[in-house]
Amino acid sequence: MTAESILWRASAREHSDALPLDRDQTADLVIVGGGFTGLAAALEAASRGASVCVLEAETVGHGGSGRNVGLVNAGLWLPPDTVIAQMGEAYGRRLIDILADAPRRVFSLIEREQIDCEATHHGTLHLAHSKSGLRDLEERYRQGNRYGAPLTLLDAAETSRRTGTTAYYGSLLDPRAGTIQPLSYCRGLARAAQKRGATIHNKTPVSSISRQNDLWIVEANGHTLRAKALLLATNAYQLGIKVPFSPQYTPVSYCQFATEPMSETERSQILPGGEGCWDTAPVMSSFRVDHAGRMIVGGIGNTEGPGAAVHRAWARRKLRKLFPAISELNFDYVWRGRIAMTDDHVPKIIAFGPNAYACFGYSGRGIGPGTVFGTQAATALLDGNPDALPIDPIEHYAERFSSIKATCYEFGATLMHLVSPVPL
Repeated sequence: MTAESILWRASAREHSDALPLDRDQTADLVIVGGGFTGLAAALEAASRGASVCVLEAETVGHGGSGRNVGLVNAGLWLPPDTVIAQMGEAYGRRLIDILADAPRRVFSLIEREQIDCEATHHGTLHLAHSKSGLRDLEERYRQGNRYGAPLTLLDAAETSRRTGTTAYYGSLLDPRAGTIQPLSYCRGLARAAQKRGATIHNKTPVSSISRQNDLWIVEANGHTLRAKALLLATNAYQLGIKVPFSPQYTPVSYCQFATEPMSETERSQILPGGEGCWDTAPVMSSFRVDHAGRMIVGGIGNTEGPGAAVHRAWARRKLRKLFPAISELNFDYVWRGRIAMTDDHVPKIIAFGPNAYACFGYSGRGIGPGTVFGTQAATALLDGNPDALPIDPIEHYAERFSSIKATCYEFGATLMHLVSPVPL
């Protein structure tokens, strides 16, 4: 095990060939960022016959899209009533309905494009870590069903049967959801977009963006791209570029620990249905199993910062508490990614110029919303129709005290992982 070893890079079956930009180009749409949002947009635009160019500073899926837990969830972290309260009845209900359909859209894309990404459409479980957590799930169940979500509230016994642990008080099953190998999904989107004519360039960091004569001018690798429309899809991984727009958010680290493969017996007893799980704890954590039978435990925290040893020790204690039979399995892979968190936990679309949008702030829900936002942003840009977007675009968004909040997230996670009893 190395200091930073990402399971998804080792197990990915999808591959995307994308060379650095080496010449000037002209396109209908230029996209900065090769993650879920940017590649879903590229696929949609190329499918409509538009010329598309994607610029990725590292490699496709390098950022959060390739470090994700891999839970394809419906909706946002927020319960529906909170979304309505923040956005209003009309806009909030529209976003709820659109993101309720996000898992179906993701799995349909996977099937249509034959993306080899360990797609498992067996639902996800939101786990009650305490009695108060169970009350929270009961309220989410009532709200979700009121808005048409086919949720099922499971008692402790059924939760134990599905997970293989007795640590939880109950759970909320969402059958719309599922799990994927996120980097393979990302690369599969890239492959599908390239098949339809999109050009994708790895190792192509953007050095400047400007506007001249009704065109966007993007400089990268010493070359110039001219485009009618521009989409910034960097989320928590935008580097350097401040003008004309740089997304504001609170960066939150999320770390994951993947064991060596379980035995067949262990695999039949732990998450036998293949659901992905996360909990109601104040410092949220997750666990799931990949197709090789590795248990993947995750939680808020930076495994490359001062609290690294604390987070690693917490992951071992959590594994020992939840699943004693596999508590001594080695952690073969340890990695972390950045989440772009917004104050209200609602994603943002910024209209920062003519025919230009930036999508960011998924607050830990990147797969479904990223796919939907990217797809519909492409439609809106090509048609000149902002009504196609899942939310109303705004011209400005300021995230206050983001550095302080990021420090508080990491300090709080480190403190909780140090002193709290598992299964937190």
